[in-house]
Amino acid sequence: MQRDVMNYDVLIVGGGPAGLSASTRFKLLAQAAIREFSVCVLEKGAEVGAHILSGVIIDPIAITELFPNWRELKAPLNTLVTEDGFLLLSKENSWDIPHWLLPPIMRNKGNYIASLSDVCKWLAEQAEALGVEIYAGFSAQEMLYDDKQQVVGIITGDMGRAANGEPTAQFVQGIEIRAPYTLIAEGTRGSLTRQLEMKFNLRTTPQKYGLGIKEVWRVTPEKHRSGYAAHTMGWPLDAHTGGGSFIYHYGEHLVSIGYVIHLDYANPHLSPFDEFQRFKTHPTIKALLQDGKRLSYGAKSITEGGLQSWPEMIFPGGALIGCSAGMVNVPRIKGSHNAMKSGMLAAEAIFEALGKEDGLQPLLTAYPQALRNSWVWQDLHAVRNIKPLLSKFGTWAGTMLGGMEMWLGAFKITLPWTLQHQKADHECLKLASEMPKIAYPKPDGIYSFDRLNSISLSNIAHDADQPCHLLLKDKTIPIKVNLAEFDAPEQRYCPAAVYEIVKHESGEPYLQINAQNCIHCKTCDIKDPLQNIVWVPPEGGSGPVFNGM
Repeated sequence: MQRDVMNYDVLIVGGGPAGLSASTRFKLLAQAAIREFSVCVLEKGAEVGAHILSGVIIDPIAITELFPNWRELKAPLNTLVTEDGFLLLSKENSWDIPHWLLPPIMRNKGNYIASLSDVCKWLAEQAEALGVEIYAGFSAQEMLYDDKQQVVGIITGDMGRAANGEPTAQFVQGIEIRAPYTLIAEGTRGSLTRQLEMKFNLRTTPQKYGLGIKEVWRVTPEKHRSGYAAHTMGWPLDAHTGGGSFIYHYGEHLVSIGYVIHLDYANPHLSPFDEFQRFKTHPTIKALLQDGKRLSYGAKSITEGGLQSWPEMIFPGGALIGCSAGMVNVPRIKGSHNAMKSGMLAAEAIFEALGKEDGLQPLLTAYPQALRNSWVWQDLHAVRNIKPLLSKFGTWAGTMLGGMEMWLGAFKITLPWTLQHQKADHECLKLASEMPKIAYPKPDGIYSFDRLNSISLSNIAHDADQPCHLLLKDKTIPIKVNLAEFDAPEQRYCPAAVYEIVKHESGEPYLQINAQNCIHCKTCDIKDPLQNIVWVPPEGGSGPVFNGM
């Protein structure tokens, strides 16, 4: 059966900050030059913003470049950060770190507490007003190449296949979407990004990741401090496990509260989800949430490797932008501004390439050059050693050393070396027999909850009768290796109860995959010890619908 074909001048896979900024910047350039170009943005979520989750504090530098009049356009940046807090926690106590001790780069003056999902919805409105065609609910399943092995577009996923792979009465074959240039803006650990990295050997150093787990609460008015942005370190994590919390007050008595755990942790008994639930039982946090109401829940992996983990950004026929490449500044705990700028710079490179009279060049060499000359590079270069220091020396020594380097940077003193990441995160797990077990308390249903109760707030839409999107390269490994050597860590690192070890009637254990629970955080693809689990997009429109996240 021959596929339908759609042709555009520019194709962008992913309706996040990077992809939408790229489409908008390109259209603004075309408008200024009085030229007509077609731009398509493909988004796998049921709507733009459905799969977007972040803390989030936004540095408005990129949005101001893109739309200097963003206030008049009613961008959803309404809560200016008015106060920073940094707390050290023990099990029972908390200590405020004086604001003046924080390196200037970690302060949030001039930044905004917001919902990145809402920001993306607003960006989509601006893009569509400029003529960008946005198609939500369509997943990009594979890259499309010409006979010279140059990328010429993508193939969307089929719709209406049963769990066994056979077409149902509702079957619709995926289509080809072609363009001279394709930008990949899938976000963290994208499936197309992985394909491209392998085919074109784009990656030579490992990416590093964190897992961010977030809830939005409505607290009582007397406990709400609009514009207050707090972060914590310490309990419940030990000194060898990196991570910490964020607590942002914004909106109508809303608090965005979450926990980020670096995925290079060693103990396979650790559960990031349960560490977050335990964190909320700390007396200081409990007092904030008392008599409040939990409104939403979600989780997302985060690229933390910085400049050292950047892959080659370009390939024949396109480029990686946003967190497909990795744009997060770890100590600042923000990256959407860098993601947006990367998309804008890629759009400028494409516009220049399409205007050349000597024909299209397959490699967008102007893009990585512009990225290196931009404030994105400056932002990430200043903190390039922080994550390696945390990985090498642990939370406390790593934080002290990192703080010293950031303070030196504040005085324009740049150290001459760049520390490298030594291992991929999945290589950091130790055998279960070598690590202490962790006894997590039973959820109280008031401050702490179980996974199934939590994902009920993620608005998951997933037709169970579709092919499983969580693939096993070898179906024997979950029992022969993961269970036997690591006590089946997939049961704990997944924040959505997707993986369970259950027993056949014979008593033999097997891995049950509850794919309908998946909230698309990609942690399984990152942390599986032998990289046996491969995450691919399910049917378009499947997954969570994060509201206000």
